[in-house]
Amino acid sequence: MTDSFTDKYSASEQGLGYIYQPRLALLRLLELPENTTVFLEKDDDLDFVDKNGSKSLASLKHKAAGDRLTDLSIDFWKYVRIWLARYKRDGHSASNLRFFLFTTGTVSNTSFLKEFLSVQTGMGDETKSLAEQAEEALSRSNSDFIGDIAKEFNELTHTEKQDFLVRILILDGSPRIEDIPEAIKDRHMRSIRREHRNAVFERLEGWWNDEVIKQLTGNEEEGIFGFELSDKLSALSEEYKLDNLPITFRGKEPAGEIDTENDPRTFVVQLREIGVSSSRIRNAILDYYRAFEQRSEWARENILVSGEIEDYEDRLVDEWIRYRDVVFEDLDDQSAEDVLQRAGKELYKWADQQSGNIESLRIRARVTEPYVTRGSFHILADAAPEPRIYWHPRFLERLSKILEVSI
Repeated sequence: MTDSFTDKYSASEQGLGYIYQPRLALLRLLELPENTTVFLEKDDDLDFVDKNGSKSLASLKHKAAGDRLTDLSIDFWKYVRIWLARYKRDGHSASNLRFFLFTTGTVSNTSFLKEFLSVQTGMGDETKSLAEQAEEALSRSNSDFIGDIAKEFNELTHTEKQDFLVRILILDGSPRIEDIPEAIKDRHMRSIRREHRNAVFERLEGWWNDEVIKQLTGNEEEGIFGFELSDKLSALSEEYKLDNLPITFRGKEPAGEIDTENDPRTFVVQLREIGVSSSRIRNAILDYYRAFEQRSEWARENILVSGEIEDYEDRLVDEWIRYRDVVFEDLDDQSAEDVLQRAGKELYKWADQQSGNIESLRIRARVTEPYVTRGSFHILADAAPEPRIYWHPRFLERLSKILEVSI
C-alpha cells in the first residue's frame, strides 16, 4: 500500500528540479545545431546561444503529473518577471532575446497562455492582441505578487509589450525527468546497438554532469558546445563497436593503501621473487586492479562474446610460453639464483613493456589500453590453484614445496 502522506518539509520536488535542469539541457543540446552553446544558471535556468550570438533563455518546471497552467499560474508569471528584467536590461525591442518555458504540465484549453504554444489551436481570442489579453489576465488578480509583476509589465509601451510577449514560447508536456534517458536513446542513439545504449547513456550523462559541475563551480567559464556533446557521444559509441571495447578504469585506483611489501597475492609474491622494485610492483597492482575491474564491467554489461576471455588468456599464455622458452633456453639446474632472477626480470620486462605493442595480444583489434594486457598477465600469474604463467624459472617448484609444507 502506498503511503499518501506528504511531508510538508519534503524537498523532493525541489531536488527533482535541480536534477531535471542538466538532464533537459542534455536532451535539448542534442536537438539543436552543433554550434549552439548552453550555460546553466546564468541569466536563467538555461541559456542557449546560437552562432550569431542570439540568446534563448529557458526556464524549467518539473510539475506533478496532471498539473495545468492557467491564466494566473505563478509558474508562468514568476518567469515573466525574470524575462522582463532581462528584456529591459538588453534594450527592450533592440535585444536579441527569446524566452522559453519548458514544463511537464500542460496549458489549460481555457487559458490565453495557449497563445504561447508552438502549435496553435486556432481557438484564441483573435479580437485582442497578446498584450491586451495579458493585461486583462493580470487585472483580475488581487495577489500582491501578481500586482508587482503587472506594475513592471505596464512600464512597457503597448508595442513593447507585444514585442516582449511574442518572444515567449511555452513547451508544455515536456518529458519528465525519468523519461529523458529513453528519449535520448530513442532519438539520438539509433546508430548504437540496442544492447549497449544504456551503458553509453550512463557514461554520456556522467561526462555531462562533470562538465556541468565545472561550469557551475566557475572552473569553466565557457559554455558547453553542441559539437563537444556530439564528439563525446561519437567517441563513446565507437568503443562499443565489434572490434573495440569501452575503457573506463584508466587512472582508477583501488580503495585503501597499496602495500607492495606485504601484499600476499600470488602475482605480487612472484614479482618479489625476481627482485622487482617496489614502485614497479605498485604499477603491477594498479594494472591488475584495472584489468580485473574492467573485465567485470564488460561481463556485467554483457559486451563480451561467449568464451572471449578464455580465448584471450590462451593467446597470452601461448605467447608467454614462446618468449619464456627463448629467455630460459640457456638455464640449467646449476644456474645461480642471480642468473635465475635476471632471466625472470627479462621475461617480466617483455610482458610489462613490450607485449602491449603486439597486435595479436589485444583482446580486440582497437583495444590498445596497456593495462588490459599487462593486468591480464598478472591475473594469469595469480590463477589458482596454480598460476598459468610465472616469471622466476623455479617459482612453480618453490610454490609446490610451500603448498606441501602447508598441507
